[in-house]
Amino acid sequence: MIGNDIIFALSIRSVRLHFLRSVLAALGIVIGVVAIASIGMMGANMTLSVTEELSDMANKLTVTAYRGGGGGMMGGPGGGGNGGSSDDDAITEKEFKTIQRIVAKYGTTYTVMSESDRIEVGSKEGRATIYGLDAEIIRGILTVETGEYPKSTTSVVVGPTLAERLDLKIGSKIDIGDPDDGSTATVRVVGILEERGMSMDLSTDMAIVGTQKLFTGIYGGESEYDQVNVVVNDLNDIDAVTEAIEDELNRKEDTVTVQDSSRMMESITSTVSTMTTFVMAIAGISLLVAAVSIFNVMMMSVNERVREIGILRSIGTQRTEILRMFIYEAGILGLVGAVIGAIASIVIGYIVVLGMVGTAEYFFAPGSVVYVPMAMAVGAAICIITGVYPAWRASNLDPIEALRAE
Repeated sequence: MIGNDIIFALSIRSVRLHFLRSVLAALGIVIGVVAIASIGMMGANMTLSVTEELSDMANKLTVTAYRGGGGGMMGGPGGGGNGGSSDDDAITEKEFKTIQRIVAKYGTTYTVMSESDRIEVGSKEGRATIYGLDAEIIRGILTVETGEYPKSTTSVVVGPTLAERLDLKIGSKIDIGDPDDGSTATVRVVGILEERGMSMDLSTDMAIVGTQKLFTGIYGGESEYDQVNVVVNDLNDIDAVTEAIEDELNRKEDTVTVQDSSRMMESITSTVSTMTTFVMAIAGISLLVAAVSIFNVMMMSVNERVREIGILRSIGTQRTEILRMFIYEAGILGLVGAVIGAIASIVIGYIVVLGMVGTAEYFFAPGSVVYVPMAMAVGAAICIITGVYPAWRASNLDPIEALRAE
């Protein structure tokens, strides 16, 4: 028998003697580790970013008129519900009062009127969502970054994205409506809102927000609302509020649709997670290619060292020691490739996350960096598993036949 340190030294010696071949084999592991870790971190950062962005609205419910066939989304934020539509397409004042009564002990409610319409600013044209809200609600839920809140039926605040695209400033005038239809209104910008991002209740970044009097003056539909937003004080009451509203208003027939923001958040994160897993599986193909390369290198190493194996066996080296020698060799290739891949994946992953997600704020979060050691473990394990058969074959060579080998 020979010592374990000698066995390990012989494994390192073999890697050094065939350095270029070993480097090329380990390179496959590096690529596989980088691919899996980078994609995993990108998916984790997307999930964390979306979760953080949507968490602020997890306690909100949106109630819209039931339209059947999933049409309840039509009156949703930015969806262009028709403020002047019939009662069948809007929440009536009576229904709003019922919702308000139900929600009273759980939180607060407010009504929303919305319409997607053509707008014109000087020579620039476009489309935007026009929101009509109670003046106090505008002050309570929206934050003005520049300027002030609307004080009249001709003044509005606009979202930052819309302001940037149409070069809107305080005092800018906006023509709403199509002049060909003879239905236009001119409003003046008095404030620009802070960026609000993705939201289920109100999507104001590309919108114009004014009072309900302004809205009904343009589109009519007084006391008819495209949606009612509910803000629940305790997240644990979300299901109870949803059930109470549906039981009361949908007792005889489906009248309203209640959308839960938290369920949308779960759906989005689940979709992102599924997509990430699928893409990681595709990236894992590179590790299979690396496994074939490692297997080839190990088989070549066994064939080139048949006589050496015979000599080692003749001086008393056990089969298990020969087996360990080749397992160590495969492990060295896997470990070196995994370590280099981990270092590279942090650098490349950061660039990928910054480019695809737009922020690296969550890059070093536990849910993100966990993909680095995970990819390392997968890469190293594949090398060791791939090296088992060549090692077994080497350990089972007949010593006498091995000594006769040229």
